[in-house]
Amino acid sequence: MTDTTVTEPAEDADAPPKRSARHAFRRNFEWVVIIAVAILSALVVKTYLVEAFYIPSGSMEPTLNIGDRVLVNKLSYHLHDIHRGDVVVFERPPGVAGEPRIKDFIKRVIGLPGETIETRGDAVYVNGKKLNESYLPRSTRTIPSIDKQRIPAKHLWVMGDNRTNSSDSRFFHSIEESTVVGRAFVQVWPPRSLELL
Repeated sequence: MTDTTVTEPAEDADAPPKRSARHAFRRNFEWVVIIAVAILSALVVKTYLVEAFYIPSGSMEPTLNIGDRVLVNKLSYHLHDIHRGDVVVFERPPGVAGEPRIKDFIKRVIGLPGETIETRGDAVYVNGKKLNESYLPRSTRTIPSIDKQRIPAKHLWVMGDNRTNSSDSRFFHSIEESTVVGRAFVQVWPPRSLELL
């Protein structure tokens, strides 16, 4: 009786790599690509299309409260003009006092380029006609008042809905249209309501 030695077959150097290793590499590569595309898409959306903004003050109460979050359409005004009544986010005007970390303001467009604006009593008048401000509570008083003036070309008159507690065009005058970041179109936080503006 002779002893028999059992040996493992030698690996073929020309054989393809094991399928499991190749599969794992491909899966990991796909995830890296997906994550990179997602990050790039988010940056494109935030830079050019839509961005969420936090409301830091009560200047837009009762429409928007401290801590609310809104989505701002940055493409909107590349497609059409700014309209009276729009709630817009714009770059903080130079020289305005307050919390330096707040780089953008949010207010409502009240007057458009070339129009005259003033207050009579508690009401706002544009081009001599009383402005219908149905978005304000009935008891709202526009204080301080506005002396009659013309809004320069390519400028907007903006005001907070909380007329007695808003740093707006009554203090820093009209803003340049070019400083408008976009139109706030929906409140998304808190989740009590998904409310169009």
